[in-house]
Amino acid sequence: MLHLIQNENMKIYRRVGTWVMIGLVVAAVLVAAIFTNMNASDEKGNWRANSENAIQQAEETLNNSEGMPKAFKDSQERSIAINEYRLENDIPPLESDSIWSFMDSSTGVVSLISIFTIIIGAGVIASEYSWGTIKLLLIRPASRTKILASKFIATLLFALFSLVILYISSFIIGGLFLGFNAVDQPYLTYSGGDVAETSMAIHYIVEYALASVNLLMMVTFAFMLSSVFRSSSLAIGLAIFLMFTGSQLTYILSQYDWVKYILFANTDLSVYFDGSPIIESMTLGFSLMTLLVYFIVFLLLSWLLFTKRDVAA
Repeated sequence: MLHLIQNENMKIYRRVGTWVMIGLVVAAVLVAAIFTNMNASDEKGNWRANSENAIQQAEETLNNSEGMPKAFKDSQERSIAINEYRLENDIPPLESDSIWSFMDSSTGVVSLISIFTIIIGAGVIASEYSWGTIKLLLIRPASRTKILASKFIATLLFALFSLVILYISSFIIGGLFLGFNAVDQPYLTYSGGDVAETSMAIHYIVEYALASVNLLMMVTFAFMLSSVFRSSSLAIGLAIFLMFTGSQLTYILSQYDWVKYILFANTDLSVYFDGSPIIESMTLGFSLMTLLVYFIVFLLLSWLLFTKRDVAA
């Protein structure tokens, strides 16, 4: 199995296009850092006054929150607790031109990585058919299941490699352009009525992981389409189209309770940590279970079509 994964990795990383994709990820971070540095302001606001105003506004909102959703009330209580903790412990909020704020904005590059991984995932199967190498691949002693698994794992390893490159390049480039002076600043979490300090670096690892949930699901979807239709262009086009329009369509249909069973209503898990789900009755456990069901269905369809279909057909 390891040999098969190694073989698939060699196919991926021997292509010039793969390294162009990696280069574009770093280039996107570099361009973002340049623009952030150009637009950085030397004027620093009075964060204490801003925190006090935020507390006052949140308290006024809570006093007039009758009939408001519980998630909204919780967000106001969270704002009050965190701002009070900042004032008591002299912990200013992140400046918009700090290294950590830059890393937060860099999570948007995950969408670019998603597109690149979809291209890789859609091509690892379809290209075998278009190049006529599928028969040579299947005559090997390894089972079709292992061959399919190795292709999927190699695709996920490319996504992981790209995410690591993004995280490291965002930190280094952001620090070089914006400075490392805020690197030891803690991240404040609110849970069960208590505020706690955690590592900012670990927090953004979690943020990047949450931003990658949609990546995982759309890559698996493209992988399934590639196995079903043997066409990389169809798989890439449909997967990218749904990646950019799925959330908007789900929001339009959010007035209906059944929308919570749609894939795109569950891919943004960050709402359970900082926000509220699209349907109030949704929970983190529900979204994780829904994603797992979709994930299994996509892989099962890929496996059935790849292992049972006649190659000569």
